[in-house]
Amino acid sequence: MAERRMFSKTIVLSDDFLDMPMSTRILYFTFGMVADDDGFVNNPRSIMRQISATNDDLKILLAKRYIILFESGVIVIRHWRLHNYIQKDRYKPSKCLAEKELISVDENGLYTECIQDVSKLDTQDRLELETELSKDKRYIVEQNSTLPPSLPDEKLPEKPGAPYQEIIDCLNRNAGTHYKATSKATQRLIHARLQDGFTLEDFKTVIQDRCLKWTGDPKMVTYLRPETLFGTKFEGYLNTARREAEASGANTGPSEPRYGVYL
Repeated sequence: MAERRMFSKTIVLSDDFLDMPMSTRILYFTFGMVADDDGFVNNPRSIMRQISATNDDLKILLAKRYIILFESGVIVIRHWRLHNYIQKDRYKPSKCLAEKELISVDENGLYTECIQDVSKLDTQDRLELETELSKDKRYIVEQNSTLPPSLPDEKLPEKPGAPYQEIIDCLNRNAGTHYKATSKATQRLIHARLQDGFTLEDFKTVIQDRCLKWTGDPKMVTYLRPETLFGTKFEGYLNTARREAEASGANTGPSEPRYGVYL
């Protein structure tokens, strides 16, 4: 097995790749470093635990088609042949023979497959999800770039009494997630919305409304996360919730749980 791994700048310096969160990019690079000579990783979950990557990171790589996930749990890097050329005297064939039979190489040198879960989404749904994801990631990058480079770990200039914990607790209770209120990226998003004039009640309304709409939808449930809910579409989500509540004659305030949603 070759001891060195390379990455094509065409791929890893593209806007599409750089729009992903840092944790997702780190997961991709780690997969690339531990993959066998055909680009397969037979223990992606173990790798994810070692670097504290989340399921969201894996789902982003799937949605953006940087990896292929097989029913066995094995993954393969789609652009592997663009990244690496391994000399025959150093090449060691992959032991993932069953998975290897399920893919082929297209005219561009990319692995193609027929079992990737995300491919089951219709084209319009995938485009909408990826567009939303791309906008949210650009927003986070822009927010990060405003911090002084010499103080990357400094706390944000907090808005007095900023309810980071209460907002994230509300999200975790409703969505069944485990996000941390101490995350710098999450605090930046919440801080930005508070600076825009939105309130704690507005956050609860958005969380409640999106959880009601997305929890039962396997295509959308993965988007119940801070960067989607509290990003550039926050005001749109809030207005939609209020408009629908007014149309139905319901109370728009989040003080009363609806349909089993916890506040």
